[in-house]
Amino acid sequence: PAEKAMVCFGNMFIELPKAKTREMLQEDQEELDEEINNLRKELRVKVNRLYEAQGKPELKGFNLNPMSAEEMKLINRILEG
Repeated sequence: PAEKAMVCFGNMFIELPKAKTREMLQEDQEELDEEINNLRKELRVKVNRLYEAQGKPELKGFNLNPMSAEEMKLINRILEG
């Protein structure tokens, strides 16, 4: 049916309402994005500590943040003219 979606959980497929499926996927994506951002922050600190322990200067530009999807859309719109 148009209101249902097949979702794979492990090795099982379950038929769920599309609205519930979309909500679950969005929540999972938000959790993954948050976890990725936390790991990136931790990595920066660890890399700086490693460079400091090796007596090397701090990496320049390593503390940059990626552009958001909204910022990328604006850049693409400008480049397309």
